[in-house]
Amino acid sequence: MAQSTAAGSGPHRHDTRETVLFGGVYGSVLACSMVAALSQYGHTSRASRRYDALWLLVTALASALAHGYAHYIAEREPHRRWDAVRALAEEWPLVTAVLPTVLLLAGAGWGWWPPKGVENAAFVLNIVLLFTLGLVTARFSRRTWPVSALTGVGDALLGVVVVVANAVIK
Repeated sequence: MAQSTAAGSGPHRHDTRETVLFGGVYGSVLACSMVAALSQYGHTSRASRRYDALWLLVTALASALAHGYAHYIAEREPHRRWDAVRALAEEWPLVTAVLPTVLLLAGAGWGWWPPKGVENAAFVLNIVLLFTLGLVTARFSRRTWPVSALTGVGDALLGVVVVVANAVIK
């Protein structure tokens, strides 16, 4: 049996809110995980914080490329000339979500604040970002305040799981 497609149907495009929520949550959890992994050995020098910031940025870019590419090849429909570039560009929220943590780590590396203990601030920052993403997205979807707050708490728990796992593993 021949597979039919509707005329003019193109690859599935995510709406902006969906893309921001997905990329924001993914990026914030990635940032928490990377900070936990990079701070495992207790290196707290300014140079190590600059190194951590760079590796977080490289990891976010690689994750965005991999995710965008996976979306591109997973779509079984014919592609137009710039669809691959569009698929990669749609991953901007993932990279954007790690930038506050990159700035926090880089700032410690540049001497703006002490490099020791900056991972705790990064964890708090990302948990707050996760809560805010969940809350705002739920409110934009016309959820009630209690449901929106619970959604924010649910998203924040993703970051808390990383923090608890980091504490247990160390």
